[in-house]
Amino acid sequence: MTAFKTLDDLTDLSGKRVLLRVDLNVPVKDGKVTDTTRIERVAPTIMELSTKGARVILLAHFGRPKGEAVPSMSLAPIAGVVEDVLDHRVHFAADCIGDPAAKAVNEMVDGDVLLLENTRFHSGEEKNDPDFVVQLAKNGDFFVNDAFSAAHRAHASTEGLAHHLPAYAGRTMQAELLALEKGLGNPARPVVAIVGGAKVSTKIDLLKNLVNQVDALVIGGGMANTFIAARGIDVGKSLCEHDLAATAREIEAAAAASGCAIVLPMDGVVAREFKAGADNETVAIDAIPADAMMLDVGPKSIDAINAWITKADTLVWNGPLGAFEIPPFDAATVSAAIHAAARTREGLLVSVAGGGDTVSALNHADVTDDFTYVSTAGGAFLEWMEGKPLPGVDVLKT
Repeated sequence: MTAFKTLDDLTDLSGKRVLLRVDLNVPVKDGKVTDTTRIERVAPTIMELSTKGARVILLAHFGRPKGEAVPSMSLAPIAGVVEDVLDHRVHFAADCIGDPAAKAVNEMVDGDVLLLENTRFHSGEEKNDPDFVVQLAKNGDFFVNDAFSAAHRAHASTEGLAHHLPAYAGRTMQAELLALEKGLGNPARPVVAIVGGAKVSTKIDLLKNLVNQVDALVIGGGMANTFIAARGIDVGKSLCEHDLAATAREIEAAAAASGCAIVLPMDGVVAREFKAGADNETVAIDAIPADAMMLDVGPKSIDAINAWITKADTLVWNGPLGAFEIPPFDAATVSAAIHAAARTREGLLVSVAGGGDTVSALNHADVTDDFTYVSTAGGAFLEWMEGKPLPGVDVLKT
């Protein structure tokens, strides 16, 4: 973390205006926030700045309004939820620039927290328009980015501001960057990656990067079927991208060249119906019935995956091993998650996981708090795993 300035480098904040980029793009159903995890993640940074006497001005987006002021995507209702999580008054301004923002900022006193309206109500946000950046910067003395989840976008409030104001990483950003450094940047070896999910097509770049970074790559979920089929094995009616057989073989060849072991299922749990409690059976991977589909990996495969987790000093995880949302096809994901969590608790494993389905799966297994770090960043986490530059992070480097 020596390459980044953090809140430890910010002193004498009394009366200073801090533009703090946070992620408030929370799930909402029937007008109510259903998950406050992202708000809880940024709460420590907000309150640390407030306690130090800063005037904390929150910048955030919500949804995809595409440069228009869409009432249903206003951050106004979110302000009250942030207030509840912080147990601290949160003021709101009806715009993130111009007179409404300036008036609200000018009325702040030390320790106040102010949420500005959705930055994406202006087209200049996603375009990283220099004029829009200047308008945002007028209201701040410092810029703190605590939204790693938006760091893969070179937007005005994630990248542009760092060129106009002294820039720092917030506590959530700092924790994320430390965890990612332990995960792939400078990991303890052996490193094992688990990559699951439905389709190879959405994770080609990820797989191509990982085979050159890790010692073993466990492939699960529907995407494993594509690799199995590419080896000439009939996968029945299982989800499979047969047109990507050549790509799967190319990835396996690259893994062999770099000394990365590819770990595929040896057996699978198959069913004729995709529903909870469906009649199922466990078969060898080369004995999947023509009218059945594999919905989870089998017990022999689970043992092999857990053996790799035991060997590992570092585990990076993105994507479930089976259809974990539908019992009993959650067995492999839960077993691997519990095993990884136990190793982590014992101090034997650094475990870093991320991605929406992965977070849900770890919550399902009730082990999220036992992992070294679980990222809620989604796209940014995936692009980090793919080895792609993250503009919102790169601009913070000293």
